[in-house]
Parts: sequence; C-alpha cells; structure tokens
Amino acid sequence: MRIIILGPTAAGKTELSLQLAEELDTSIISADSRQCYKHIDIGTAKPSAQELESVPHYNISLLELEEDDNAMSFQQRAKEWEEKILKKSQHVIYVGGSTLHIQSLIQPFNEMPEADEENIAKLEERIEEEGLESLYEMLKEIDPEYLKKMDGMNRQRIIRALDVWMQTGKPFSSFHQRGEIQPDENTLVFGLMRPRKKLYDRINRRVDQMIEQGLVDEVRSILDSGHSKDLQSLNTVGYQEIIKYLDGEWTLEKAIEKIKTSTRRYAKRQMTWYKRWDFVHWMDADEMSVEEMKEEVLNRLN
Repeated sequence: MRIIILGPTAAGKTELSLQLAEELDTSIISADSRQCYKHIDIGTAKPSAQELESVPHYNISLLELEEDDNAMSFQQRAKEWEEKILKKSQHVIYVGGSTLHIQSLIQPFNEMPEADEENIAKLEERIEEEGLESLYEMLKEIDPEYLKKMDGMNRQRIIRALDVWMQTGKPFSSFHQRGEIQPDENTLVFGLMRPRKKLYDRINRRVDQMIEQGLVDEVRSILDSGHSKDLQSLNTVGYQEIIKYLDGEWTLEKAIEKIKTSTRRYAKRQMTWYKRWDFVHWMDADEMSVEEMKEEVLNRLN
C-alpha cells in the first residue's frame, strides 16, 4: 500500500512519517522538490542525520546543485524506489508538500519529449534580453492551467513548459493524464492541517531556528565553493533572500522577514491546491497528537 502524507510547510509531516515508517517497518520517499539536492540542508528542512539513520530515506541529497530536476524525473525515480521497497515491505510512505511531485504520484505524467538544447538556449537568451517576466507572460497565454500549479515564477519550470510547447505545439499541462484526479485502490492520502495563525507562528519559529542553525553560513559556503547564485536549485525560499543579504542588497533582518513572508504565502498556496482534492483524509495536527494521527492512519490502513 502506498501512503502519501501531504500538507503545508511546517505542519509536522516529518515527525508523523518517521513514526509511521518505524511502525510499519518501511522506508520514506521525500516528495519535496528541493530536498533532493546536496548542500542545501537547513533551508529545505531535511530530516536530521539521526532521523535518516533511524529510517531509510530516498530522494534526499541525491543531486548536485547544477543538475536540473522536475516532477516527471521525480516520478520516474520514485517508481523504481517504490518497486524496490515493496519487495521488502507491504507499504511505502511518501511525504512532502511540492504540489506537482505529489500530483505526479496520483495522476502520472504521460510521456513527453526530452529537453531540446536549441530551444532552451533560445529561451535563456530571451531571458537575458527581456527578463523572465516575458517568458512568464508567454506561458500565461499558452498554458494558464500549468501556471496555477507552479510555485511562483519558477525559471526552470517555465523554460521546460515552453520547450515542450515549442516541440509539440501542446501545452505542458496536457501531458498529465486527463480526467478527474483520484488515487488508485492501493493509495491512501493523508493531509495535515493547522489553524492559519498557528501554522504561521510555526513557520516564523522555524525560520528563526534555521538562522540559529546556520543558514547564512550554509549559503555563504555554497557560494564560496564556486556555485552560481543563479542556479535553479538555489531559486528557493530561504536561499534567495540570504543571497540578497550576502550581496549587500538587504539587511539580515529584512532577509529573515522576507523568508517568513514568502514561506507563509507558499503555505497558503499549498493549502489552496490540496483542498481541491476531496480524497485527502485531513487531520488537524493542532488538535491531534502525533500518536493519535499515527493511529488514525493505521486504522484506515487496516
């Protein structure tokens, strides 16, 4: 059985997934679009070294920062990992909040063309000349449905969607299977929610903890190692703001406040997206303990 645990950032998904994995003697696949990258640990809230040791995890610190990734690549990797896990266990657990990654598990992508380097070079050149906003507006005309699924103005996703359209004449969103989104009989989907004010308080505290844990030093180390600040993997809440601080554009106080604001907005978009799905079994993580939520999952599983 496939168990998916979704919800907004800072809702408490990691702790629940760890307890479930230990109870069911299985592994966890991270459905997060940034935890798959090496070096960006604090700002992506990766499981700790102790947690990774206690439960086998997949899709954590897998890719170099320069490597491109997308939801379809994740879907392909996840399929292989799931088959491997289910040979040893009855269940597999997915946990994350990246909307397209989660959706790819429930409504898989159809086959689409590989990236066309010539198209990508043309699109990159247009960004240099006119800015990313020009491609965003282009995609808005071509594929407004896909824009609704994106987390902000995502350079990599915009380029990929336009590349596919240039090759096929079809919008990127058309490569998702058509029809109503519904999980199959071997998939259970659970969502964690919290009252908005309490969720936002948790987000603010988490950002403060990231700063205390050394987020600034982590970003500085990445840049000092020669990685470009323009990498898609670093186009991420928490990293872009600290880069602006290190570049002298913002004070640290402003960068921290911007991280909190952007994270709260991201959490709101996540909930707006997931609440469209009537098959999610929602649990109030503010009213239920982790133990109670675990029992709820196990009861539905049985």
